[in-house]
Amino acid sequence: MGQRRISREDALKILYQIDICQDTTPKSLEEFWEQYPNPNTPAETKEFTQRLVSKTSECQDTIDNLIKKFSKNWSLKRMGFIDRNILRLAVCELCYMEDIPPKVTINEAIEIAKKFSTERSALFINGILDRIKKEVGKD
Repeated sequence: MGQRRISREDALKILYQIDICQDTTPKSLEEFWEQYPNPNTPAETKEFTQRLVSKTSECQDTIDNLIKKFSKNWSLKRMGFIDRNILRLAVCELCYMEDIPPKVTINEAIEIAKKFSTERSALFINGILDRIKKEVGKD
């Protein structure tokens, strides 16, 4: 597994914690690194995780509005915590991280959904992200 995948999975865990506990990002980041210390994690991996969490949290309203727009018949509250946060991370990458190709972002989101959620969730996430990708001009 690549270092960016590890970063994305860690970011998902942190956003899940924030979502469940209604906690603040800096505190959640600190607690995560304290609970799951890994001295073998490269600094770049940790930095990318922090970048993902910070940008996703900072832009959450805009990100959530895009997700709502393209998730027909599904409110954010109706979505599972994991699916909702996988979508948030991927939309953040699509909209704000020009250095990451959209195909990579979507594929990573699908693979993470298969690991942490269900096959149906992966299909659901793929459909929403494909429509958002077109909306933000990444097609």
